[in-house]
Amino acid sequence: MLFHQTKLKDAKLIELEAHGDERGFFARTMCRAEFERHGLLGDFVQQNTSFSAKRGTLRGLHYQREPHAEAKLVRCLRGSIIDVIVDIREDSETYLHHQLFELTETNRYQLFVPLGFAHSFQTLSDDVEVSYLVSAAYHPEAESGLRYNDERLAIEWPIPPTVVSEKDANWPLISERIDALF
Repeated sequence: MLFHQTKLKDAKLIELEAHGDERGFFARTMCRAEFERHGLLGDFVQQNTSFSAKRGTLRGLHYQREPHAEAKLVRCLRGSIIDVIVDIREDSETYLHHQLFELTETNRYQLFVPLGFAHSFQTLSDDVEVSYLVSAAYHPEAESGLRYNDERLAIEWPIPPTVVSEKDANWPLISERIDALF
């Protein structure tokens, strides 16, 4: 795996190193020791998959509050997405900064989303499947999110969102929050 620095502190774009022959290829997608050598959390307790039927579907921006915060390792297995992460760690030099990444079934990039980041993606094609490892079990009482169209974040989605859940459309704006985000 090749680990690429992003403009957000502690987040990494990971390129798979495919070893191929006449059968196809083989590539490692996760290795605890290699992740730890790069300063990344390498323990994952759950794997999730998401299927979105329609182009333009938007999921997120989700995160879990402490003490149930989770890191994620995200990969698009079918179709293509724009993956967006937002640093919500108040003590970070990249607090409330975001970055967009194109993850596709053909580029096979993975995105390591550190603890203290909100995560979202938008589908760029129909019939998209995304798989992600998470470092903590889901706790409904710790679930939170940011509004995908919050002017404070100024995220420029590549296409107008066409399908957004009611919950994701109604997360509070940053200006409406009383407590810390994370």
